[in-house]
Amino acid sequence: MFVDSHVNLHGEQFEDDLDAVVERAWARDVSTMLTICCKLSEFEPVLAVAEKFDNMFASVGTHPHEARENPDIKPEDLIEKSRHPKVIGIGETGLDFHYNYSDRDVQFTNFHSHIVAARKTQLPLIIHSRNADTEMADLLETEMKKGAFPALLHCYTGGEDLARRAADLGLYFSLSGILSFKNANALRKIARSLPEDRILIETDCPYLAPVPYRGRRNEPSYVVEVAQALADVKQWSLETTAQKTSEAFYNLFKKATRPT
Repeated sequence: MFVDSHVNLHGEQFEDDLDAVVERAWARDVSTMLTICCKLSEFEPVLAVAEKFDNMFASVGTHPHEARENPDIKPEDLIEKSRHPKVIGIGETGLDFHYNYSDRDVQFTNFHSHIVAARKTQLPLIIHSRNADTEMADLLETEMKKGAFPALLHCYTGGEDLARRAADLGLYFSLSGILSFKNANALRKIARSLPEDRILIETDCPYLAPVPYRGRRNEPSYVVEVAQALADVKQWSLETTAQKTSEAFYNLFKKATRPT
């Protein structure tokens, strides 16, 4: 059984065939999915998807691109919404200095509120980090000293230094279809060194479809190809990869219930 730890199923790209998309995932033994909230204004549609399907969970948070939408977000805003039984994580949140759609100061302030919420609830912080390796590592080290919280670097594409420093802090890592791309040799090198019991897999659908589907709309059933790419890197069997990544998911997202 596979777990897709990061999907975006509430948007218009899935509005016409969501049921069929989820059924295709189930048919390939993708038993559990975590659908992600990137804007508080979209929390209700995200939650509606999670409530519709068995073994579908949700998060609550604001993506760094959208931090400008909630510049004064308070930890309590996130904590209150996280009380729902289907909400198992805080985020997606973090820092993105590639596009800078939100000002840096706003991103830092927004991210800090999510960190406080994760620390208070002990729900995993789902982190987006792009072109912010040093700032992310420094901030995580500082914040962990104030009180530990579980955290995941999702769709990891950072460098070796961030990977090492995050691993030392006990963070988990999620790998996407990028791992299967021809030019992703640097990422594959990093993946070989990641802690074997702290690796998750994801599609980040509808984005980043793995080979051989690259260029198409991504969907949760393709997480099997992500698993195969990781299996090739780690020299595991596909079955071992499914087992290890699923165990890592449930060890991190303790509020998630396993399929019966």
